[in-house]
Amino acid sequence: MTENFEKCESTEVHDELLAIVNEKLPDEDALYDLAELFKIFGDSTRIRILFVLFEAEVCVCDLAAALNMTDSAVSHQLGILKRNKLVKSRRVGKSVFYSLADGHVRTIISQGMEHLEE
Repeated sequence: MTENFEKCESTEVHDELLAIVNEKLPDEDALYDLAELFKIFGDSTRIRILFVLFEAEVCVCDLAAALNMTDSAVSHQLGILKRNKLVKSRRVGKSVFYSLADGHVRTIISQGMEHLEE
């Protein structure tokens, strides 16, 4: 099945526009890293965890209870989020508390939600 989309009736490369695009386009490594970052957001469990962390700094036990998940499943997802610098942790006695790494994480999710609500 082919998709119906509009296209030019003739092939014409607009060199002045192409020059602007080529000047601004990040290198392949940066684009790859960006695509990998967005893959992290492609899992609904990780999104749920991030939404909890919007509200409070919590430990694995709190997250597991809030999301009706096992500690081990939450820990696994937190490991992925931490390796990708989306969450951070701090130890208080025997507990480890997790929070969003920075304001960028909230912005990415918030803008995604705004886009869906348009």
